[in-house]
Amino acid sequence: MKKMIVFLLLGTVLSYTKVFSQQLYKGKVIDQNQNPIVGATIISLENKKNGVSTDMEGNFSIKLKGNSVSVSMMGFQSKQISLNKNENVITLLESIENLDEVIISASREIQQRREVPASIGVLTAKQIQDTKALGIEQLVNQVPGVFMSSSKASSNEQHFMAVRSPISTKSLFLYVEDGIPIRPVAVFNHNALLEMNNTTFEKVEVLKGPASSIYGSEAIGGSFNFITKNPRKDFGGSLNIQANDLGISRYEIEGSTTANEKYGFYVGGHYIERNNGPVGHSDYEKFAITFKNVNDFSETLKWTNSVSYIDYRSDMSGSISEQNFQDGNYESDQTFTEREAKALRFRSTLEKTWNEKNKTSFNFIYRNNIMNQIPSYRIRQNRVGGVLTGTGSGEINSNEFRSYVGLIQHKVNFDFADASLVVGATADFSPQDYVAETIDVIVDVASSKNIGYTLNSGDYILNYEADILNYAGYAQFEISPIDALKLTAAVRVDQFDYDYNNLIESQAGVVDTKVSYNSVAPKFGFNYNISKSSGFYGNYAKGFTPPQTSTLFRNSRNSGTGATIFDLNPAKFDNYEVGGYFSIPSRLKVDVALYRLNGTDRLISIRDTSGDFQQLNAGETRSEGVELGVNYQILDNLSVSYNGSYATHKYLSFFDNGVDYSNTDMQTAPNYIAMSNIKYKPISDLTLILEHEQIGSYNTSFENQVVVGTDGTGNDIFGTSTYDGHHVFNFTGSYTFRDFELWGQVLNIFDELYAVRASYNVWRGENSYSIGNPRAFHFGIKYNF
Repeated sequence: MKKMIVFLLLGTVLSYTKVFSQQLYKGKVIDQNQNPIVGATIISLENKKNGVSTDMEGNFSIKLKGNSVSVSMMGFQSKQISLNKNENVITLLESIENLDEVIISASREIQQRREVPASIGVLTAKQIQDTKALGIEQLVNQVPGVFMSSSKASSNEQHFMAVRSPISTKSLFLYVEDGIPIRPVAVFNHNALLEMNNTTFEKVEVLKGPASSIYGSEAIGGSFNFITKNPRKDFGGSLNIQANDLGISRYEIEGSTTANEKYGFYVGGHYIERNNGPVGHSDYEKFAITFKNVNDFSETLKWTNSVSYIDYRSDMSGSISEQNFQDGNYESDQTFTEREAKALRFRSTLEKTWNEKNKTSFNFIYRNNIMNQIPSYRIRQNRVGGVLTGTGSGEINSNEFRSYVGLIQHKVNFDFADASLVVGATADFSPQDYVAETIDVIVDVASSKNIGYTLNSGDYILNYEADILNYAGYAQFEISPIDALKLTAAVRVDQFDYDYNNLIESQAGVVDTKVSYNSVAPKFGFNYNISKSSGFYGNYAKGFTPPQTSTLFRNSRNSGTGATIFDLNPAKFDNYEVGGYFSIPSRLKVDVALYRLNGTDRLISIRDTSGDFQQLNAGETRSEGVELGVNYQILDNLSVSYNGSYATHKYLSFFDNGVDYSNTDMQTAPNYIAMSNIKYKPISDLTLILEHEQIGSYNTSFENQVVVGTDGTGNDIFGTSTYDGHHVFNFTGSYTFRDFELWGQVLNIFDELYAVRASYNVWRGENSYSIGNPRAFHFGIKYNF
């Protein structure tokens, strides 16, 4: 027994000696203009699981047994070099993105793009810097098949999303920050982007298709991972001021440093406001601040903490009528609808590398959110015979939740066939409070505007507490039976428990109840790399999303007291996908994906003739299409890119109010979505980008839902309401002079009248439009210190 203990102790000492005998190498990665490259990846050629990224000044440090590394960055030519013990200065030349780019979203661990059997888009620090995005949509819309629609004239950062789905606000997309969901399950995660600080974005990864095998529910159309900046080695930061003639002004500041080469600190934030924009009732203000601390205690132990606070308030202008849209009238019917939100989010992550084969991360997350609103989409004007009466109705509501989240993940690398296993477990407990009361609305008949309201205090629509508990376990195994082939298998098991306590059971709402759902989400995939510059992949993935609590417990008030919950099922999806990638280093990169996404019990919203929203399961649906991304470097200073998709979105089996809509096109689902740009650098410090957004036509109503006339016998003739689509061109010019960056943008160059989303309003009997911005001019200046 003593000998066994001695051998175990000796083995432990030797394994740690092996780790600590590594040599520390330091260096800096720059471009051909001597500018630091942020986010460049340095990976050991002896152990591809050992890699680091450069900080805000392009600096890095890495522990290696040998000294050979691969240095890569999306948009630059990769290099393989041997590091020396002195300071290493590595220059990368610009090029088309290659297939060695590093991503982390597919497994929460570092991987090369060629190892991921899925369609994924990566937006690097360089792309973010070049784009000079006013909003998040200007970034993510560069990914093929992604359309985030947000009017800079009226949206107040509120948006619609379409990825392998119609344009909607549905919970089909998961928004995560550094791999952790921003909001808990079942609490309308679409609002998560309001609660983000985009000053901190270092990189964005969009993993399209279901990612439920790793991230759980709501990762159906795609998951958006916003990766935040790390502290820089030496003290520095930036000041940024932006303004435009849409009434928006933005002030931004960030700074960071590292003490004793171990303890890094970063702070970044902004204040943005709009006053007197082109759309009536569209003012807003937002303050966002983030603190991040990274402690590199040793090469085997790292502790990261971050806290973000968001204070947001906006008017809610809502959509505009058919007549106002056709007339180019940007006036809103609303004068008092608004949304206020405060969000506090804290994360602590401890990463321990036990040896070259084993690594564990421990995560704790705390969220505290409150959102109060008078929602424009709940306002209803009363009509008699189609004529306004001067009255209406609506609601005031408040949604508050706290979250306590624990997540542990372990990765082990095996000695055979480049195999690895990731296992994890997570638990999220989120108590929620929700209150909604009615209001009486005063309508100005002459202008059709809602000019005032009276709160009916105590006249509750909803007043409940709900404890939401989600716990899950997951695993992902990867193996390469031959060098060119990577096989991936993953599965996640989830349990959801909603404990609902109705505080007004004698007045309205459903009886106290407990609801449980469970799901098993597998994924299988392969990558086959024909060469270093080409390959193909395929996968099957299952996704799911349970009903939102506000949907599940919002019964019609006509149901009276003692009602039971709506009979809503979780939405389930099966995704089948094949794709390929090809590149000619420094010249051409092509990505293509074909997919079929079959949905069962997809949750949809329908507004009835009384103006009320109903939530329904849509039976069976199918979305299928092709996504194409092409980037071509025509000359060293001239490149073009195209990111587009063509898809169909259909109800395979769906009935509503006795009408059969099976085998018809879904609403707000354009077949064609594309974003193209031409990038030209006439001199090294000047960048010019011309961008073209194209959205194809789509149905705004169910097929044959709209009465378009009568026949000779007085019978109604039915048709389909549509939106014609649009073409919008934007231009960006940016210039770097020493420590200053200056840029200007022309948005909607040809002043196109367009909508970021159009939908048919059954209650009004016409289309409603979320208006796009008119031609606008945007300017910014940034000082880097």
